Amino acid sequence: MALIRNSKLRPRILVVGGGYLGLVTAQNLLKNLGRGEATVTVVDPNPYMTYLPFLPEVAAGSIEPRHAVVPLRRNLSGAEVVTAKVTSINHGDKFVTVEPENDEAFELDYDHIIMAAGSVARALPIPGLKENAIALKRIEEAVALRDHLLSRLADASLMEDDDERRKALTFVFVGGGFAGIELLAELEDVVRSAVAQYETLTEADVRFVLVEALERVMPEVGEAQARWVVEHMRERGIDVYLETFLQDCTDKHVKLSSGEEFDADTIVWSAGVKANPILVDSDLPLDERGRVTVRADLRVEGDNGVVEGAWAAGDNAAVPDLSGGGVGGYCVPNAQHAVRQAPVLAANVLAGLRGETEFKQYFHKTIGTVAGLGLYKGVSQMGDFEARGVLAWLMHRAYHGYAIPTVDRKVKVFGNWILNAIVGRDTMPLADLDVPRKNFVEAANSKPAPKKEAAKA
Repeated sequence: MALIRNSKLRPRILVVGGGYLGLVTAQNLLKNLGRGEATVTVVDPNPYMTYLPFLPEVAAGSIEPRHAVVPLRRNLSGAEVVTAKVTSINHGDKFVTVEPENDEAFELDYDHIIMAAGSVARALPIPGLKENAIALKRIEEAVALRDHLLSRLADASLMEDDDERRKALTFVFVGGGFAGIELLAELEDVVRSAVAQYETLTEADVRFVLVEALERVMPEVGEAQARWVVEHMRERGIDVYLETFLQDCTDKHVKLSSGEEFDADTIVWSAGVKANPILVDSDLPLDERGRVTVRADLRVEGDNGVVEGAWAAGDNAAVPDLSGGGVGGYCVPNAQHAVRQAPVLAANVLAGLRGETEFKQYFHKTIGTVAGLGLYKGVSQMGDFEARGVLAWLMHRAYHGYAIPTVDRKVKVFGNWILNAIVGRDTMPLADLDVPRKNFVEAANSKPAPKKEAAKA
């Protein structure tokens, strides 16, 4: 396996992960590095950063998929951008193993490493889950989920078998955290709008189910707001099961801990996240949840003290919450912290690169939470101020429209919203995106037209 060394004979700062944290940290580094001071290399499996808070709106068709992602190369001029996976990390010798999707793996050396690999869905060993469920951590999943749900309506409108029809129109969402609630509410909203276009379907035919293991939803908001969210969903006809577990979904037959059983053609898993598993194949210190352990200045720290040249933040790191508001004493994995950790991380990496010994401490007291629950519906909490309905929905859009990186993405997102307000949201699915060659293959395999006999003289 070849070792790719830094041919420019200057220190390499390796950023593992091109999500929000990785992108903005790299932008800050490029902006403040001196000429020839260091090489910034960003490695991510995707050539773009996905703004995760917009995935529910992408799934609902309120935002075009490409408008919720930010291209890395275009916005990291001056950096090396490598579209590939980091599969192992050897910090002792300061190199990583990089594996492109369609090429041979290679080793890449570095002087400083920034772990910004984010998180992945935390799946549990539930029978049938791996085979039948879908999560929502990528833009591709949002598009697939939208098309799947809307296609199920079209299929069900032609079904004569009641059991098959009921299965096709039953949508189960497991996990009542922020992401799960937003996704469920957005998709329920768009599906019920789409039902009106079918003469053979009514809203009563559609069933949405939320399964949550805890006694409440959305732990990021207060008890009163959480209760209101549950009441609001039940008013919309959503079946909400609290203190209930998914026990089995083999062959899409759902079994709940409450004893209820039913068939559901769609099972969406939003029951938490875990740190990116690439950390398991590293010699960096990890906590019991698989996150890199760091100090408040975002330097990696193990049992023997600070690990020189190693930095981490975001979802794959256990960042101490100095404000005292974090769960278990650590910052919660959300975009609000990633937005603010990135400039602190970049400043401290530059200080370490330059041999300085004073580092900034990351401190942020959460300003609150905002969530969209479908068109003109939302919930928010800013300190003691609580909002529901249209006001909360406007707050949600204003905050995230501002927070998505780059001006062109902000313009396109707000443009989506304005156009949809004028002409209405599109509820048409696209067929066969996962098999784009389907029609061509069918045409190639079709029987040729019969030849006409020559006319007799």
